[in-house]
Amino acid sequence: MPRVKKILNTVSLRAKAKQSSSKKTPNKQASSFESKIATKPTASRNDKRRAGGLSVPVYSLAGRSSGTLSLPKEIFGGEVNKKLLAQAIRVYTANTKTLPGNTKTRGEVEGSTAKIYNQKGTGRARHGAIRAPIFVGGGIVFGPKYRKVRLELPPKMKKAALLSALSSKMTSKAVMGLSGIEKATGKTKEIASLLKKVIGKEKKMSGLIVTAEKMDNVVRGVRNIPGVDTLPANLINAYEIVRHDMLMLTKEAVERLKK
Repeated sequence: MPRVKKILNTVSLRAKAKQSSSKKTPNKQASSFESKIATKPTASRNDKRRAGGLSVPVYSLAGRSSGTLSLPKEIFGGEVNKKLLAQAIRVYTANTKTLPGNTKTRGEVEGSTAKIYNQKGTGRARHGAIRAPIFVGGGIVFGPKYRKVRLELPPKMKKAALLSALSSKMTSKAVMGLSGIEKATGKTKEIASLLKKVIGKEKKMSGLIVTAEKMDNVVRGVRNIPGVDTLPANLINAYEIVRHDMLMLTKEAVERLKK
């Protein structure tokens, strides 16, 4: 009888241990699952982060502050790829170079093809033609030849380089907006006074004015100011953005960039 009681007691203790362990495990799983849910950001937070934009000050044609201009974050708030920017600038500068230098070899210069003197018996070195590079008026060895160098970037790389250039200007706080630029009279004095008020009186400061379309009045007012240029939104590239110190955009140009 005592042996039977001991066996029953051990069985009952094991059953209680199993019940207690089965009750504890789901609680641990639930708590770990709840902690994971708490650590994950909600969809509303992600939406708010994506919706957040960038803003820059806007100046009128008279150089007065006239509010702010909101810029799309996907264009002006991306990561700057310096290696891609360097590659895009190298391609652009290589395509603007011309290599017009051209020299003539011994087969292209004018002169007799006859042997100038006998091979032996003269005591001099042997020569075959007067057009040899060793003689005055002869051909040039390893001289420059005309060649056309043309490098290309894939469209996706061009777009990524442009976005990197715009984002780099935004991070360095070198972007501003312009309003009423279409009312410019085309006089250099008007644009110069605007740039002095907006950019400053530094002579070495350069700027790029980006408009939605080509404006002849802005082109006339800018072309006599050194270091300042204007381009429509469909012609800007990474090189033009990087080489200018300040980037000035109109509201219509930003809308064109979005498209």
